[in-house]
Amino acid sequence: MATEDLTPRQRAHLRSLAHHLKPIQFIGKEGVTDATVGAIQDAFNTRELLKVKVQEAAPLNVREAGAELAGRIEGGHLVQTIGRTAVLYRRHPEKPEIRLPGD
Repeated sequence: MATEDLTPRQRAHLRSLAHHLKPIQFIGKEGVTDATVGAIQDAFNTRELLKVKVQEAAPLNVREAGAELAGRIEGGHLVQTIGRTAVLYRRHPEKPEIRLPGD
């Protein structure tokens, strides 16, 4: 699954897996910076699913920030936004751990 979108069933599966996760990155008043994208890419080296929290002072809303991050990360997908939190997914290129329904 390269750049195609996730199916609703796959999104639901990823949402259930992400429920217990804590945000690993915060987006503040600078918005989505190159450093933020780099930190998230590094995090994707050790995990496939993560949460990002968008602070009140951020210039983007959570949907815009999540979409921008997913667009700037190769193979990245915005799974969901809830409140000020975005859930992002990227399949690990060599050793995927999460099996998506329908794969």
